[in-house]
Amino acid sequence: MEVESLRQEVNKLKTEKAALKVKSKLFENFAAMAHTCCRLPSTAEWESVKEALQKTLAFSTDLTGAQMGNLILLDSDGVVTESIQRPDETGPDQCCELNGQVLDEGLAGWVSNHHQVGLITDTFNDDRWLPLPHQPQTIRSVLAVPILKCDELLGILTLIHSQPNHFGSASVEQMKATSDQIALTLENARLYGRLDDSYRSLDKSKQEIEAYSKALNEELEKGRQIQRDFLPQQIPQLPNWDIATYFAPAKQVSGDFYDVFPLPGNNLGIVIADVADKGVGSALYMALVRSLIRVFSGHISLHGFANFSIKNGINKSVTEHSSTADQINALNAVKLTNDYIAHEHGKEGMFATLFFGVINPSSGILAYINAGHEPLFIVNSNGVKKSLEPTGPAVGMMLDMTFEIQQVQMEPGDILIGYTDGVIEALAPNGDFFTRQRLLSIIEQTPSSASDLVERIKTGLSTHIHNAPPSDDITMLAVQRLSLNLVR
Repeated sequence: MEVESLRQEVNKLKTEKAALKVKSKLFENFAAMAHTCCRLPSTAEWESVKEALQKTLAFSTDLTGAQMGNLILLDSDGVVTESIQRPDETGPDQCCELNGQVLDEGLAGWVSNHHQVGLITDTFNDDRWLPLPHQPQTIRSVLAVPILKCDELLGILTLIHSQPNHFGSASVEQMKATSDQIALTLENARLYGRLDDSYRSLDKSKQEIEAYSKALNEELEKGRQIQRDFLPQQIPQLPNWDIATYFAPAKQVSGDFYDVFPLPGNNLGIVIADVADKGVGSALYMALVRSLIRVFSGHISLHGFANFSIKNGINKSVTEHSSTADQINALNAVKLTNDYIAHEHGKEGMFATLFFGVINPSSGILAYINAGHEPLFIVNSNGVKKSLEPTGPAVGMMLDMTFEIQQVQMEPGDILIGYTDGVIEALAPNGDFFTRQRLLSIIEQTPSSASDLVERIKTGLSTHIHNAPPSDDITMLAVQRLSLNLVR
């Protein structure tokens, strides 16, 4: 009894050892396949995936004791794309013989239709068996396992043996586990293949975007330089007058601009303007407005080109003997510019706030139109002397708008300071605006010169925004009538 019990215990241990060996082989194979399926299956690496599948097939035949095996792979239409055999087996390419669709008849066709394991214990007694020409007629046992990902058939693993009843339930369960790993490998290979294609497409798109971005930056840089050229290259130098300017676009091109240019009657035209919106569109309008103001004001006529003027739509609240006729005629440019833009480009909905002043340097009289722009200030040693509020709407909004001309006397020592809304709307890191109040607090600190005033405002802005890039275009124009003791 003791010997028999010992013998049974030994047999039990041998069985468990064999089972453990099988499980160990399964684990090793699955680990190898998991490593393979995580690699990107580029064209060069597909051979690695195929090699792993061949090893899996060899492992499956060894594990089940099959004499031969085959693994066919299918695409989403059920077309055979690959026929894999053990590395040590040679034979005709079953992929060619299956020729497109998985067989409608035979065990492979049954598995394809039912998505279930096909087990034939004896081919002599099962009408699902339809041997292919290259298969030996001595086949008696066949096990065909579908490779499934969800409900999609990715392939079929087929094992054969010359003895009936060779494959049992243990073989079925082992091959089911193996087929799950094959399905995971193939699905991951497919997904990584798509990912690889996506990466390649993304990289190509990135290169195209970078090339386009470079070309666009080059064009914008050309636009920036052209716009810079629209600003006066040299400020006219007049006895007893000093002019300071500042221009800082938020982007490569801007809708802000300033201009200083001579006019008929020895007058001086000064402009500061802000076109609605930012970017290329506003920069184009800036160039248009700047050019129209120069043409219609008589600056072009002064340089030998014909010019015309119109007084309709201009209200004068100044006496004829104070502002000269040349000053009044020049300011007609605002009305002409408004009507041209509203008529020709009104559908774009673009407009510009604009201050256009005409200074008589001898008398110090400034005749001006403030077309919806921020108020300009005249400051002297006592602080703000006068605020030049809007005298009409923004330019380009509607046809036949009325613009009122007003005048102010600039005395020696007076400084006129103009700015765009980028100054008072400059943002601090906490979101606070610079505000007109902060601007006025700087203006009222008795600046010594136009340049000094502009520099003080720049310093205040820099402190407020902590040297961050401007959130909006910033433009300033300061004009000072010098005191006699300051004139050299």
